[in-house]
Amino acid sequence: MEIEAEVASAHTRSRMSARSEVVEVVTRGERRRAWSVDQKRLIVTQTMQSGATPTEVARRWGIGTGLLYTWRQQFYAGELGQPPVPAPAFAQVRLAPPVEPEAAPPDQPLARPDTAPATPGRMEIMLPGGAVVRVGADVDGAALRRVLVALASP
Repeated sequence: MEIEAEVASAHTRSRMSARSEVVEVVTRGERRRAWSVDQKRLIVTQTMQSGATPTEVARRWGIGTGLLYTWRQQFYAGELGQPPVPAPAFAQVRLAPPVEPEAAPPDQPLARPDTAPATPGRMEIMLPGGAVVRVGADVDGAALRRVLVALASP
């Protein structure tokens, strides 16, 4: 009987993809957590903080993102013991007519010297901090995204 075990063992060792003979069984020692309504509200409100992502919050609390998104839906519907909350919406965008530079005498500067003549496809993005980004129709989207992220960071 020992000879057969040695032959089988030698056979499996000679293969590169041989599996280990040790099997580890991991049992779950704890039950599912029961989350109170207050805890759910706390966790959901953490996902709404500036710079927070639902994935980071879920990892921090040791829960799955699917459960977190379910709680967020319940939160917005008012099912977590608070009045319904309107879901976040996109920012309102208004298109303004192009601004033509004012005619000024040659010896006086223009009212806004940073205003260039309007061209087709040109965009002007006014950021909350007061910065203004003007781009043409041929701007690279990835480059614009990097600039906007850099301007938004403190």
